[in-house]
Amino acid sequence: MSNEVVEIKHDKFFLDNPVFTSNDFRKYLLPRNISNRTQGALISYYRKTGRIINIKRGLYATVPAGSTPETFSVDPYLLASKMTPDAVISHLSVFGFFGNIYSVCNMFTYSASRPADYFAFKDHSFKGTRFPKALADRGEELFEVRIEERAGMNLRVTSIERALVDTLDKPELCGSWEEIWRSLGSVGFVDLDKALEYVLLIGNSTTAAKVGFFLEQHQEELMVEDRYLEELKKLRPLNPHYLSRSRREPGSFVSKWNLVVPEEVLKRSWGEVL
Repeated sequence: MSNEVVEIKHDKFFLDNPVFTSNDFRKYLLPRNISNRTQGALISYYRKTGRIINIKRGLYATVPAGSTPETFSVDPYLLASKMTPDAVISHLSVFGFFGNIYSVCNMFTYSASRPADYFAFKDHSFKGTRFPKALADRGEELFEVRIEERAGMNLRVTSIERALVDTLDKPELCGSWEEIWRSLGSVGFVDLDKALEYVLLIGNSTTAAKVGFFLEQHQEELMVEDRYLEELKKLRPLNPHYLSRSRREPGSFVSKWNLVVPEEVLKRSWGEVL
């Protein structure tokens, strides 16, 4: 079989899969009764011809026509969605996916049952986190997860409501407070019933307080009714907690929410000298 015939035979797969795993390619070849050895040979062939590049073991990207392996840019959201078989784009990365990120961010976060190790490719880095235990215990890992199309691929992405709560639950995954607060605050609408339902599902009192504090700060912009704040207030922790457990930054104590909040967040004084 000539090289030209080989190229034509599998071209549709590469057009439909700008990012793919070796398992995706195996499934595509399975009905054709192609051996594992031949599958490996095909991958090697397409890498040598510059049709695909190897991102990491078992993960590949298709090089678009007219581009070269050295110069083309791989969509980082597609990469994040393929870091594990059950990867879900989550946390602050969801805001970037929907165009609500405050500034250009090179860190992409996904949730999974068994996240891969931290990984960097060119200018982008990928960090996975486990699905919240409360979800895993209930088999609700895909609560408020939807399928979104991007570059012809179907990606699993959490809703804005879940992403907002997840970001406040684990801010250490999401950059600076300014990045977090301004990105979350850029959303024009939040379904507060869904957000509250998710807070109740994960069952973390500190997270409930953080969500309540954030919504109170943005009450007018997000049209937050007092009843939502009252429900969240009932869930707050009994003792003072830091806004971020890992950072433990000094700040002011907000008794309503039993939170120690950094001054820059409390006053939203980004870039100012306090």
